[in-house]
Amino acid sequence: MTKASCRKAFTSTLQVVARQRPDIWAVATDSRGSVTISPFFNELTEQSVELGIAEQNAVAVAAGISLTGKNVFVTGPAAFLAARSFEQVKVDVAYNEANVKIIGVSGGVSYGPLGGTHTSLHDIASMRALPNIRVYIPSDAVQASAVTKHLTDYKGPVYMRTGRGDVEVVYPEGEAFEMEKAKIIRDGSDAAIIACGEMVYHAKLAGDLLADRGINVRVIDMFCIKPLDAETIIKAARETKALVTVEEHSVFGGLGEAVAHIVVENAPAPMKILGFPDEEYKIGNSTELFDYYGLTAKKIAGGVLRLLEK
Repeated sequence: MTKASCRKAFTSTLQVVARQRPDIWAVATDSRGSVTISPFFNELTEQSVELGIAEQNAVAVAAGISLTGKNVFVTGPAAFLAARSFEQVKVDVAYNEANVKIIGVSGGVSYGPLGGTHTSLHDIASMRALPNIRVYIPSDAVQASAVTKHLTDYKGPVYMRTGRGDVEVVYPEGEAFEMEKAKIIRDGSDAAIIACGEMVYHAKLAGDLLADRGINVRVIDMFCIKPLDAETIIKAARETKALVTVEEHSVFGGLGEAVAHIVVENAPAPMKILGFPDEEYKIGNSTELFDYYGLTAKKIAGGVLRLLEK
């Protein structure tokens, strides 16, 4: 298997656990097909609620259900759950520390051909700014399944974002993860690439390209954005010559700025943030947009080289 879907890994894992756990509920927003959660709804009718195209209501209802002792997973396109429903996420979920898991699918530019209304290049920034809420962006289906299992037991607010299409496999089946620790994919002392989500695979390839040129790069999967693994970041800043962050998100308020916060306060080092610039982005599929905005392995490697040359 070379590719698999993070959203399908989430829904299949959740359904398996929920069969034995009546406290686990799912809430949908007329997007069961997009989320791939229809099988859950068809089988576990007493543990599922459909709200229609009403994301604000869905988050509010999920928070209410959680206050009866349930662990509620509210699902839908990331662009809408992280923007249209932001007030409900802030007040009903985060401030109340409700046991709600907000699962945004088709995140980043997964819906690229549909234009700016369907992008979520803001969600890391908005969600990490709220108190009490954890933020996860798994890099592949293996990790998405592992995070989902963790969320079925974790009590408290969480935002998890996945993409839409199948993505390259980064980890073997059964890989173990510490949920608040970054995963080091390869070690190196010349530079470090810190990535999240679908960018992790491209960062891994960039590390391979640089190794072919005799440059040893540490590649770090920062799948838990909040709480951030400051220890791993500081260690990388002190043990390498430069840091490059890569994310499918605006360069404002996302992974890069979160890492920069840690670096500037603890171990100042040369750094470059790669992501989407502050402009109305082009229309296209993920592959086209990653290439245009410099988020492919070759261009990430080039960014590392330019930073090292300085």
